[in-house]
This record gives sequence, C-alpha cells and structure tokens, in this order.
Amino acid sequence: MLPLQLHQVLNLLLLLFLGSTTAFLYLECFTILALFLFTLLFEHLLIYFKTKRLDYFSFSSLATAMGVMLMMVTPQWWIYMVVIGAGLLQKHWIASHGIHFFNPSNFAIVIALLFFYQDAHIVLGQLGDQFWLSLVVVVIGIVILWRANRWLIPIVFVAVYLLFQYLWVVAYDPVLVMEEVTHRFYSVSFIVFILFMLTDPRTTPEALWKQAAFALLIALGASLLDRWVGFRVQHLFLSLFLFSLWVPLAVSGQDTLERKALLIKTVGFTLMAIAVIIVIEMQPPYYFDMNG
Repeated sequence: MLPLQLHQVLNLLLLLFLGSTTAFLYLECFTILALFLFTLLFEHLLIYFKTKRLDYFSFSSLATAMGVMLMMVTPQWWIYMVVIGAGLLQKHWIASHGIHFFNPSNFAIVIALLFFYQDAHIVLGQLGDQFWLSLVVVVIGIVILWRANRWLIPIVFVAVYLLFQYLWVVAYDPVLVMEEVTHRFYSVSFIVFILFMLTDPRTTPEALWKQAAFALLIALGASLLDRWVGFRVQHLFLSLFLFSLWVPLAVSGQDTLERKALLIKTVGFTLMAIAVIIVIEMQPPYYFDMNG
C-alpha cells in the first residue's frame, strides 16, 4: 500500500492535471514545474540543515505547494515561492513532537494575505464547478480520509457550517441569501479545501470527538467572522489558522511541566494569530473575477 503522504500527493497531482486539461488553472505547466522544483530543493535543504542528513524524500512538501496553487492566485511568481517557503519553514521549526501548529498550505496563504494582500488572492473557482470533477474529488477524498481516519471532520464541518451560516449570517444580512453560501459547495476547489486541507493528519487530532470539536470550531470561527466583518472566503482560512494551533495541546500526552510550557507557547501563538487576523481584516474586501 502506498504511504499516506504519497497517496495524498498523487491525488492532488491528479486534480492539477484534470483542472489544467478540462477546467481552469491559473498557473501554466512550466510555472507549476518550476514551483515544484523550488519546493523540493528548499524542503530538502531545510531537512539537511535540521538533521544533517537526507534519509527520506518529503512528499508532503509537494502537497503544501499544490495546496497553495489550488487556493491562491497571484501574477507574481516569486510570491508563490516566498509563501510556500514560509509554509515549509514553519513546518520544521514551529511544531511539537511531530504535530504542526499550522497547516503548511494554509499558513502560506495567510502569509500571502498578510504581506501581499493587493497581489495575492484566495480563489475557490480555479477548478471550475463541473459535477463529474467534484465527484472525482469526493471519491478520492473519501478513500484517503478513510485511510487517515479523518472522515468525521468534513461531515461535522459541512453540517455545522451550513447551520451557523444560516442562523448567524444569512438571517442578519438582508442582501445575503442562503444560495450564496451553498454556491460555494459547487466549487471543486472548495470541496478540495474541505476534504484535503481541513483534514491534514499532522494538524488534526486522532480521537473522533476531538475531530468533531475541531471541525465545529473551524465552522464557528468562520461564521462569526462572516457575521461581524462580512461574508468573505478568507474567513475559512483565518479560522483554520487560529484553531489549528491548539491541536498540539489537545493531543499532548506530556508531563505537567512540558504541558505547561506548551500551553504558554500556544497562548503566545494565539495572540500573534489574532493580531495577524486583525491586520488582514482591516484591509478592504476584494472581488476577484476569473474567467477561464
């Protein structure tokens, strides 16, 4: 059986191929290959500097790069490199016993929003909205989620996200209708976000009840931001950015002293994450029109 990380990479590669040949993908093939090469070189340099040896191939770095490519667009190719590099850096240096505080792809996208807000945009329409492609994503997603034992997260997230959006956003906004919320689910990229980015085994808990709580918090955070600030797609990524950093503490089995140090670190990261979210939310909303 394929290693889980390789399985994930092959799934995303398939989606990139199908998106570029049958739907729409912002990046050209040459740029994608160049970003893959940069990602592999940078990742393995980080591994070597950290461990002083190279004894494994990092498939997960390619998944990080593809997550950014599928969710974000920018006309500046170097911005992709900067934010992918940031996602890989934090993966190696901001972790606790192999559990990441931040999803690498999501961290990269938030960094793009923080430093390149005018040039880098989240776009959930890159892979189009064709039903057959959505079905392919769901099928391959179900297979890998079953292998990784993360199948509960998307189920809970979808249910509570729709509920919270209806109760706290649509009911309070006279110009917003529920169809605008459900329309996101026609986007293939949005399904990829739910099935692949939300369920990263390194940034999600193992216990089922903790997975359910994790999914509920992501949906809660995104819906509250929509309620307070306005209906924006970036709120899904900002909510994941904020709540994923509590996963290491939730799954920690360390002794009291180490757990106290982890709590202090988590609170510090939380304060920084809130500051980042505030800075991003102070920016005016953008409306990105993409036809392909």
